[in-house]
Amino acid sequence: MYFIYETERHNGVAELLEILGSIINGFALPLKEEHKVFLIKVLLPLHKVKTLSVYHPQLAYCIVQFLEKDPSLTQPVITGLLKYWPKTHSPKEVMFLNELEEILDVIEPAEFQKVMIPLFKQLAKCVSSPHFQVAERALYYWNNEYIMSLITENADVILPIMFPALYKNTKTHWNKTIHGLIYNALKLFMEMNHKLFDECSQKYKMEKQKEKEKLRDRDTAWMKIESKARQNPSYKNFASNQPELYRPNDNDDDDGGPANITAKEIEQEAKEVGE
Repeated sequence: MYFIYETERHNGVAELLEILGSIINGFALPLKEEHKVFLIKVLLPLHKVKTLSVYHPQLAYCIVQFLEKDPSLTQPVITGLLKYWPKTHSPKEVMFLNELEEILDVIEPAEFQKVMIPLFKQLAKCVSSPHFQVAERALYYWNNEYIMSLITENADVILPIMFPALYKNTKTHWNKTIHGLIYNALKLFMEMNHKLFDECSQKYKMEKQKEKEKLRDRDTAWMKIESKARQNPSYKNFASNQPELYRPNDNDDDDGGPANITAKEIEQEAKEVGE
């Protein structure tokens, strides 16, 4: 605790966690309450330390050992990981994604359903990350057979969460490798449930249209205000001392995404990334 909350300096944390992993592996079932408290209050907060990379493999092993012993701990563990999720440290974010995949490899379907909404909201943010390694690592989840089986069983919940991020980044992400991986994920989603995929596509386009209409209404309101201001005799003197106002247009909110993404386009892009 002293290491976590005060100094963040301690030699041998990785070695201690390696020994601890062996101890956890030998815990008798059911787990004692103090062991569960140790997991939540000591092991999970270790994720927020700046020097996480020094001992992360050993820490992840300890976490997974706990979950294999008691699957009911999955929800508090994933909730804790999301709580400590890095906001501005991309290499650390990749470590979190690595650990999260290890957890998902041992998660039970019932426990997965408890955490899938906040979990995939975070993955949607990762897919949209400008740091290509973060986006790439998140999209590699779609290459994991067990994770894909969980996604398939819960596509009606997961696809509406992931679709906007995937759809938008097919054209807007700067890295072409990410484009291909996104098309691969979209292809898998389309094959899972074509009807739901089309519904998500239509819903996304309707929401974008509403955003454009809202912007136009806002611009119209400001133009009316400016028109009334021009009627004031002192307007010219005031306006001459002010910088020119920025006037957004209909294309300012355009994410550059395709107007209508087709199955053929998805298959072609996914094929190219596989070559």
